[in-house]
Amino acid sequence: MHDDSPRYLYDPASLEATAASVAEAAAELIRARIGGAIRIGAKSSPTDVVTQTDVDAEALIRELLAGATPAAGFLGEESGMSAPRAPLQWVVDPLDGTVNFLYSLPVIAVSIGAAVDGAIVAGAVADVVRGETFSAASGLGARVDGRPIEVSSCRDLAQALVATGFSYRARIRSHQGEVVRHLLPEVRDIRCFGSAALELSWVAAGRVDAYFERDIKLWDYAAGSLIADEAGAVVELPCPENDGLVIAAPPAVFDDLRLIVQHAA
Repeated sequence: MHDDSPRYLYDPASLEATAASVAEAAAELIRARIGGAIRIGAKSSPTDVVTQTDVDAEALIRELLAGATPAAGFLGEESGMSAPRAPLQWVVDPLDGTVNFLYSLPVIAVSIGAAVDGAIVAGAVADVVRGETFSAASGLGARVDGRPIEVSSCRDLAQALVATGFSYRARIRSHQGEVVRHLLPEVRDIRCFGSAALELSWVAAGRVDAYFERDIKLWDYAAGSLIADEAGAVVELPCPENDGLVIAAPPAVFDDLRLIVQHAA
């Protein structure tokens, strides 16, 4: 019997292509402004900044997505939600790594995920500085600039290069520091780049072996988590049972990494 639920009315490959082209357009806007960030406010804490470029990039993304998919809803970090009952929802972080952008550090991204009937089915993450675009569609694998990618072959946590990040809220940062203290002796090394979307994409491409973080938002991980999953990572997303954890790693090291991260928390 034909299933005509909303998830089957949208083609994931087409949504991936739309997400990638729009993310690249926003990345071009951001790239032209590196070195000229204008801070206009803050969000969760005084150190969690918003720049004019965040706002302008989201406005551009919203305009382009509305043109491509007029009936879709939109959830953006800066402007919130529109059309919450629409079957297709775009989940957008217009500038992931705003503090990096403020300091002219070269790890910033645009993240666009497409959710149909509540499930992320396509997404793209554009690396603003390197000019790369990571993307994926449900059941169709993951790519960087159209070339297939897959997670690393790491089989031993002691050899794993692990990426993570930290909350802007002091109380949570204190707990995260304890997790790192327990984990650091058990892995090759730990890196903190300041862009969840790119770190998940780098897991997908085998550039880091694993990633974990707490206290991040749906727009931070919507696209990147799908890309990592489609590249062969085991991915766990936030839920009450894991205290808001996002974690992605090759199958052979996932359980060992999760055990340490959860026990230390």
